[in-house]
Parts: sequence; C-alpha cells; structure tokens
Amino acid sequence: MVVLVFKTNLSSPPLIESMAPFLNSHPCISEWSVDTEDLDNVLRVVSTKLLEKDVIQLIQSKGFVCEVLPD
Repeated sequence: MVVLVFKTNLSSPPLIESMAPFLNSHPCISEWSVDTEDLDNVLRVVSTKLLEKDVIQLIQSKGFVCEVLPD
C-alpha cells in the first residue's frame, strides 16, 4: 500500500460529497480522506496500484483541481 498526497480545491463538505461516489467505488482505492482544515485541502489516497497521475486524472475529470503536494 502506498499513500498518495495531493493539493486540491475540495474545500467544503458538499464538494467532497460530490467526489465520494467516484473515490468510494474505485477498485484500487482502499481509503481516502480530505483535510479541509489544511490550507491545501489535502487529499490522501491509499492504494496498491494507482499512480499519482491516475488520481490527478480522476479528480480533474470531475472538474476539480488536483496536483501532487510536494514534500
């Protein structure tokens, strides 16, 4: 398992809820969360198979901003 971390614009519960069905049903995502208390609205995704580019494409395909959060 690997934890992938991203900066997003998922800044409120309604926005997060709009993405939940896609993240919950994805077969390669075992856990995910969004920290709206963080300035970067950090999305953490736990997966065994997904690469950063895969998550970015998924989030961006739904109209949201998603980029790798630098260490």
